[in-house]
Amino acid sequence: MRRQVELFFTALMFYTRVPCPKWMGHSDDKLNKSTIYFPVIGWLVGGAAAGVYGVLHYVFPLEVALLLSMIVGIQLTGAFHEDGFADVCDGFGGGWTKLRILEIMKDSRLGTYGVTGLGLMLTLKFLALKAVASAPGLPLWHVVPVLVVAHSLSRATALSFIYTHEYARENEDSKAKPVAKKMSAREFGIGLLLGLLPLLAYAAWLRNGWLLLVLLPLALVKWYLARYFQKWIGGYTGDCLGATQQVAEVVVYLFFCSRLWTYT
Repeated sequence: MRRQVELFFTALMFYTRVPCPKWMGHSDDKLNKSTIYFPVIGWLVGGAAAGVYGVLHYVFPLEVALLLSMIVGIQLTGAFHEDGFADVCDGFGGGWTKLRILEIMKDSRLGTYGVTGLGLMLTLKFLALKAVASAPGLPLWHVVPVLVVAHSLSRATALSFIYTHEYARENEDSKAKPVAKKMSAREFGIGLLLGLLPLLAYAAWLRNGWLLLVLLPLALVKWYLARYFQKWIGGYTGDCLGATQQVAEVVVYLFFCSRLWTYT
């Protein structure tokens, strides 16, 4: 039990800026094994964003409450995944060889592709959340469980790369290298289940199995990004995981605000 607690806090320490107990040590092995708790970090980040929205939508206009909830989510992770998304936009937008793409993604400076992509992605996220929150016939707090579902499912989607694909960088000094070591089928199954739990709970609460259809566009996202990354760099990097998380999160919001979703 203590081992699992240590792995959880290791994941919390790596993926967020939430303070961890001082007795927590650090090792590459713990960081590698802690990836199964990546979706649980989604519970916490999504739950915090949802809690902020759930309270503030009684005080502020809808748009302000949503924007503040997004800020809280970004603050908790230190824009960790947003940074990965921007780096991927820069790398794949400006590079034409594997070496050049990886070199650009490692550069701490943000380029035109990254700024444009990040701005558009955050705008789309905000507009999709607004559409979810203002769905006809539903209370404003409906967006609360959707936030938790989106954050957990998106991290489970990113986690799947670690099981199915190889890490693209060859240097051992990459900060994501310990995370990228292959997962066992058991570890992947546990991580995937942890990512699915909020969705299953939400579907059971609404007594609506159609909710599970959100897994179809997420599977399509995984297939497309995996094919794209494999073609250009022969695998994935930490930035690719961050980009996958961001894209998958937005796709969940789009699913819930689309006309294909009837809310029945």
